[in-house]
Amino acid sequence: MLKFLSRNKKEKEETEGIQEVVPKESQGFFEKLTQGLKRTRVGLTNQIGNLLLGKKLIDEALLEEIEDALLSADVGVAVTKGIIADLSQQLKRHELQDGEALWVALQKHLQALLAPVTQPLQIPVLDEPYVILMVGINGAGKTTTIGKLAKRLQQDNRKVMLAAGDTFRAAAVEQLQVWGERNGITVIANAEGDSSSVIYDAMQAAKARAMHVLIADTAGRLHTQHHLMEELKKVKRVMGKLSANAPHEVLLVLDASIGQNALTQAIQFKEAVGVTGLVITKLDGTAKGGIVFAIAKALQLPIRFIGVGEGIDDLKPFNGEDFVAALFSKENPE
Repeated sequence: MLKFLSRNKKEKEETEGIQEVVPKESQGFFEKLTQGLKRTRVGLTNQIGNLLLGKKLIDEALLEEIEDALLSADVGVAVTKGIIADLSQQLKRHELQDGEALWVALQKHLQALLAPVTQPLQIPVLDEPYVILMVGINGAGKTTTIGKLAKRLQQDNRKVMLAAGDTFRAAAVEQLQVWGERNGITVIANAEGDSSSVIYDAMQAAKARAMHVLIADTAGRLHTQHHLMEELKKVKRVMGKLSANAPHEVLLVLDASIGQNALTQAIQFKEAVGVTGLVITKLDGTAKGGIVFAIAKALQLPIRFIGVGEGIDDLKPFNGEDFVAALFSKENPE
């Protein structure tokens, strides 16, 4: 694990401008990722693998079947068209001699698509708490993600505070408080205050207590609820009164299992509150993991983390190469 960069003057001068990167995962990470993507692998890459099995001739008819497989896994129309166009060009240039060549070409295309969005969360050394604003609709796993992220940061020796800004749901506040109690993390909450005031108070408290990171929850809202999206904009404005740079990161939590609806949500949230990074959850429970590619192409936003299980350690930094490699693993799913 990385050590947290101290804020004392001497070390600050020596490390000025250096940013901490989320540490490399343990050896079992790839196995966990492969298992977490099992349903998508069965629905997508195993299906494509079966199409290619023993194929000595690659033709347009085969590409059409691959196109259907990609669309059924929610890879999306734009991404699928790009893949098929690329493979068709390679076919015309006689670069796809057999099924194995096509299998490799498909992986390379998808890895290239994810390369620009593979950007781990980086936390610079600041004279104020680094504020992460969490947004997303109810049911996406936002509050659980906050707890898991707080634990990761705490394990990296970072002093973390949470703000229970989802004042519309008492259950959300209680859930966040449970996470805090379980891990010895302070949670700022006020049952009578609105979201903006709770987060304002939390920012003041985080600064006074020299916290390294403040993670602020917000009310889950549908992207179609205009008045609630306006309230989310208000939260950002209030944060800006205490710090011109806050929030430093706006993380949108998306549920992979809802497929193309997740992309629609992401587009609306990006326009409303200037999302800077994504967390894609519930990849272990869906065959629609292909939505990651659709989101990457449409938004070009960093995918900071993915969720591949219910455990505290199942929030993983996103790596496009590993994601594709796990998806194309030829291991037989259990």
